[in-house]
Amino acid sequence: MARGKVAAADVLRGLLGENENAGGGGWRLPRRKPSTPPVIRVVDRVVTDVLDLRAVEVPYVLEFERCQFEAAPDLRQANLAGISFSDCDLPGLEARNLSSSNDVSLLDCRVSGLTDLTDAEIAGSVLLRDTRFSVPGGLCLHGDRLTVAGALLGFGIITEGEVRFAGARIGGNVNLGSAVLENADGFTLNGNGMQVGGNLLGAFTSHGVVFLANARIESTLSLSGAALSRGSDFKDTDDPHADPSATLFLDRVHVSGDLELDRGFTSKGTVRAVSAKIGGTFSLAGAVLDAVSPPAVGTDPTGSGRALHVDGAEIGGDVVGRGVKVKGQLRMVDTHVRGSITLERATVDNPAADAVLANRSQIGSNFVVRESDVSGGLELRGITVGANLDLRGSRLTRPGTYRHQPREKPSLDIGGATIGRDLICARGEKEFVAHGGVRCRRAVIGRMANFNGAVLGYKLDSHALNAMGMQVQELMLNVVSPPKGLVTLRQARCTSLDDNENFWSATGYIDLDDFRYDSLAYPIDLRDDDQVQQRLRWLRQAMRRSYHPRPYDQFAEMLTAAGNEEHASTVLIEKQRLRYKAVAEGMRFFGPLVLLWSFLQRSMVGYGYRPARALGWLIAAWVVGSLWFQFKGPLVEINDDDHLPWNAWLYTIDLVVPIVDFGNKNRWQTPGASQWIASGLIVTGWILATTVAAGLTRMLKR
Repeated sequence: MARGKVAAADVLRGLLGENENAGGGGWRLPRRKPSTPPVIRVVDRVVTDVLDLRAVEVPYVLEFERCQFEAAPDLRQANLAGISFSDCDLPGLEARNLSSSNDVSLLDCRVSGLTDLTDAEIAGSVLLRDTRFSVPGGLCLHGDRLTVAGALLGFGIITEGEVRFAGARIGGNVNLGSAVLENADGFTLNGNGMQVGGNLLGAFTSHGVVFLANARIESTLSLSGAALSRGSDFKDTDDPHADPSATLFLDRVHVSGDLELDRGFTSKGTVRAVSAKIGGTFSLAGAVLDAVSPPAVGTDPTGSGRALHVDGAEIGGDVVGRGVKVKGQLRMVDTHVRGSITLERATVDNPAADAVLANRSQIGSNFVVRESDVSGGLELRGITVGANLDLRGSRLTRPGTYRHQPREKPSLDIGGATIGRDLICARGEKEFVAHGGVRCRRAVIGRMANFNGAVLGYKLDSHALNAMGMQVQELMLNVVSPPKGLVTLRQARCTSLDDNENFWSATGYIDLDDFRYDSLAYPIDLRDDDQVQQRLRWLRQAMRRSYHPRPYDQFAEMLTAAGNEEHASTVLIEKQRLRYKAVAEGMRFFGPLVLLWSFLQRSMVGYGYRPARALGWLIAAWVVGSLWFQFKGPLVEINDDDHLPWNAWLYTIDLVVPIVDFGNKNRWQTPGASQWIASGLIVTGWILATTVAAGLTRMLKR
């Protein structure tokens, strides 16, 4: 449709009531109710010159429909009843310090210059639906300290350049649904310190940086379905905590409701919310986060870069990440979550680095990484979890390395963690796999550490499980295959131990020094000698057949506490056998003698733990000695004046039993071989009788 031209001065005369052309196509003052301000409409016109309403008070609502402006309207310091541009072409709009009693609308317009609403005060809403703002590389919409009593609605807007609302105060909702924001190497939306009384909703597409640091949202901040990306012009920085590839900045943002980055939300760059405060739930369900690390930081210890950076954030509800797909690192150091963190069926890809870094974070309820595929490590050192840390069925592969050491990191590191209930690294729908092993050094676990159905380690020179100093009630080690690598249980404490042969068949050494357990999940029956022998075989195999006394002492103490003292003695006898074997290996010339002495002690008295066996040998010595002296015939008295009846049996028992004197030992001569036999019986009697006495003493103590 052809547009007639109208001078801006004619429009001004219309405002003063001097318009005589009330016919079609111009502007008119329709009849209104007395309480309703009149409306001036300009339709299908080309407005020449500048529409200059600067510092003018206009008690009318101005409506421009399908108009083209040759110069940017000047509404600075104006006081209007309201203004609307619909399907108009504008080279810009100067409205700094504008006051409007009603809405300010730009609907389906095309603006090729700066739209300046700085310090404007709008008693109604700002409506920007389907409008295109185009100032490539510069400010296209400027609303610093803008005050809007109603809503800021930008459905379907298209911007080229920066949209800036720093310090703006919006009483209602901000909605940028279906918007397309383009400013590749700068801010597409700068809302630093803005305040929103309702929701901030934005299922928009942004190619550039969305900067909402220090913003305050009184309800929900929802970017569900938004697609964020940015250009490749990254700023070099030496700050290790900077994120040069960030697409969304929410640092120190305060959201009273939920933060929703879910349901199709995608970001090709870091999402950053450092020190943010979120009153409700932080949802990442179904989101796709890609760190897109720039070449300058490609060798950074963060691996592919940070996909999510929320250090120091406080979240009043849950963090929900079901089905989230992440390429890069999830960093949540010193984060406080009052609810749960759930990353169920998630994919986190940050190989050879930390995939999840959450040191010293506090989780009020559960931390769930269940049925997930993680390429990289989970570093959760010093974390506090109120309930369960659940990694059931997850697969942790390709762990990283320490920054200043050549050693490989564990796949799961919860050193120094405090877990209120259970640590679950067990089989779910599939096996739990930790190629770099699990490190739970000095962790305190309230109830159960469950490794049933786990696959630990993949390299012989690495640590499959490091549980040094861990404290737990129930320790379940029914792994599906022998751990590949070293296992450390030194100084660990548990009330109940549930294990299997696969665990004790670890390919590396198992360190059991000062590992204490009060009972077995399935106690050993008093008649089940085979199970005791099996466990002794497991211990020898675990310690690579080297001698370490503490594991045997602990096993014996546990059996004794359960009333199974016979089996406890069997364990202690095996301990002594290995002790003498180790001593013999350290002595070049006297080793065989040590082994012989060990054999004699073991076979005769069970190293003192089999007093009944000593009594049997004592009786055997008495019988053998008695038969010897009986065969040799009566001995000759030492004193010719004595006339004693000869009794070989009484004489022998006097030799064998020490201390007690039956009146025969020192009254008979023992010539030749009998002298050696008598001396041997005296020595044997002392050794065996002492062992029997020690056994009786222990029995009386019980």
